[in-house]
Amino acid sequence: MDFLTTSEAADYVRLGERKLYELVTSGDIPCSKVTGKWLFPRQELDLWVLSGLSRPAGMIAEDPPPIVGGSQDDLLEWTLRESGSGLASLTEGTARGVERLLRGEVIAAAVHFHSEDVAAEDSNIAALRAMPGLHDAVLVGMVRREQGLLVPPGNPKQLRSLADVLASGEQMAVRQQGAGAQMLLDVLLTRAGAGPKDLRRLEPPCLTGPDLAAAVRAGKADCGIATRAAAKSAGLDFVPLLWENFDLLMRQRSYFRPPIQALIGFLGDKRLKQRAAELTGYDAAPAGQIRFAA
Repeated sequence: MDFLTTSEAADYVRLGERKLYELVTSGDIPCSKVTGKWLFPRQELDLWVLSGLSRPAGMIAEDPPPIVGGSQDDLLEWTLRESGSGLASLTEGTARGVERLLRGEVIAAAVHFHSEDVAAEDSNIAALRAMPGLHDAVLVGMVRREQGLLVPPGNPKQLRSLADVLASGEQMAVRQQGAGAQMLLDVLLTRAGAGPKDLRRLEPPCLTGPDLAAAVRAGKADCGIATRAAAKSAGLDFVPLLWENFDLLMRQRSYFRPPIQALIGFLGDKRLKQRAAELTGYDAAPAGQIRFAA
């Protein structure tokens, strides 16, 4: 991220330095004080300008409802409550969350994409760049999460990989199409030279990670892919597969809305890191960072 000095920032937003200092004093412009000097992140200044964009009558987009759609996550749901943001959650999977964002039905979507052609740490950004309807997207880091196989306590079938699941023919709980965990499963099947028909699947698909964990816990399936936090919450064993980025996607005009700012502000709170450690399987280092801005 580029940081501008006071004079550079004043030139960038076409303001005098005196007016810029007034905005700094009133807290109305994004900035940070480092060793006595003010620095201004260029991406944040772009969003600040766009957040006040005026449109002719007939072009004004209604503010989306204060709902975060997309993927389910225990830490995110806790954060929505503790931040005082007033944001509700609607957990239907990554793809459905993005669809609702495009239709203006949610203010943000929690996403974790996976693709055979892109490394896990870059999949979210690659997916956004490929979406023509998200030319004004902002991707804010939430956490990195550990995904893996959820198995019964003691791992009685000694499953260590998807290859083990395929070879033994164990029944696997799966997620609905468009869920990030299902995207991951599809990638792993491709890498194993297999397809959905080679897997003994539990039907119907589980709508969330906790639903999948409950199915394994109840003995309806021998395993399934979800987060380490979901495994711990359900009292299951966990076989790690990879770490992924779990991000919040929104439009630029929503970034400076009070509910979103309350949420993003809380992402830097030490309580978030403490809660992440308690739940296990999280790395909170990316929390609150702008990872991509269109």
